Amino acid sequence: MTSENPEAPLRGSVDLSQLLGGQPQPSEAAEAAPASALPAPVQVTEQSLQELAQQSTQVPILIVFLSSASPASKELVERMRTIIARYDGQFLLGTCDIDVQGGIAQAFQVNAVPTVMALIAARPAPLFQGNADDEQIAGVLDQVLEVARQNGVTGRVDAAPQDAAGEPEPEPLPPLHQEAYDAIEREDYAAAIDAYDRALRENPKDADARAGRAQVSLMERSRLADLDAVRRAAADNPDDVDAQLAVADMDIMGGQVEDAFGRLIDLVRRTFGDDRERIRTRLVELFEVVGPADPRVAQARQSLASALF
Repeated sequence: MTSENPEAPLRGSVDLSQLLGGQPQPSEAAEAAPASALPAPVQVTEQSLQELAQQSTQVPILIVFLSSASPASKELVERMRTIIARYDGQFLLGTCDIDVQGGIAQAFQVNAVPTVMALIAARPAPLFQGNADDEQIAGVLDQVLEVARQNGVTGRVDAAPQDAAGEPEPEPLPPLHQEAYDAIEREDYAAAIDAYDRALRENPKDADARAGRAQVSLMERSRLADLDAVRRAAADNPDDVDAQLAVADMDIMGGQVEDAFGRLIDLVRRTFGDDRERIRTRLVELFEVVGPADPRVAQARQSLASALF
């Protein structure tokens, strides 16, 4: 991303990261705008970033920094798409996977996921970290639009729907997968796990069900976890299997994949019997969360085999 002075402040800029401390309300325009369908978020890569920086002189770009291993990141992206639809083309949404685009994440000083940044007139503006509620996000976006206007960024994205006749209808999910998806939507993770278990009993080779179950299990274990308390417990009790399993979950949720794998593989080397089997089983599950094709999984599998044998 280039500009004559990338560190220069935006005209009319505000500390957007502080807006989530209050209770901002969405603008009337945002409430009234039709929730028209938007294209899928653009992928922010080293190749596309320059073009996006140029495009941000016409329309504000919102970038969600995420990890493929973080269900919270994926959930935020879908909510952002819905909220942005109310603004009728006044934003372009992009996503950046920090596990793949580490250089971009470092350049934007992103150290946790999900994190949302804006590009306005080719300059970055931090917005918020974590999953804010919809009204808070809309309040932040109203402020982004005001800053954009003061910097002459007043364009719109062409949000005209594509010709549906030229696009094949997506295939429906298998019934048990749909049951699991519906349960996830209402945050009934136990029901989702049960649906995936039944799918795996019907077809033990169902890779999608196996991955889905692993992801939902991670969500269920982590939903009420206190990150600071989990990390303190792990630091104070390095040989406590439960404490180390819990902090590994938090590492995966935060995109710190190598840390999670390395922690548990080291623990395998120091344990025996049932404890070792519990750790191995959790590692295999986390491999499914991250994805078998990820090179970090392949490396960790080799390290695990070495630790076991």
